[in-house]
Amino acid sequence: MTVAFFSGKARRAGVALGAVSAGLLVLSACGWVKPTPIATVTVGSDSYNTEAAENCYDENGLKESRVQECLSAKGGKDVEVAVDDRIRFGVDPEIAENGWTIFLDGERAEPEPYKKTYRSISASSFFTAGMGGEPAKSVRVSILETDSKTKKAIGVYRFVLKKV
Repeated sequence: MTVAFFSGKARRAGVALGAVSAGLLVLSACGWVKPTPIATVTVGSDSYNTEAAENCYDENGLKESRVQECLSAKGGKDVEVAVDDRIRFGVDPEIAENGWTIFLDGERAEPEPYKKTYRSISASSFFTAGMGGEPAKSVRVSILETDSKTKKAIGVYRFVLKKV
């Protein structure tokens, strides 16, 4: 009976390869973080996308106080628009499945969450004259993702529309 033996060099190479493979498997399993969904604003041929604002995303639902902070916070992805442009909003299917609502400067702009991945709105509707009579030069647009079953807010995605 003949038994094939590996040489010491081949055996060490096999053990090293196995150890590296096992190490990579463990690292990838422990360090993998599911990315948050993305919201996109498109004006003309320019697209601007963003993940949820920092500390403004939780799959299990954000606390109400945190939601208000996220909606009223300054900043977001800057988007230059002309009054006669069409602004196209797009969200990942996961956001659409839950439902999403547009907020302008921290105030709800529509009564019901939208359940589709895409919509188009005229830029002029964002820059109408307010109480003071002067049209705004910029407006903060937040997209609030809400779980349709629990009615809890999940994420806030922010953009700043700047009139050019």
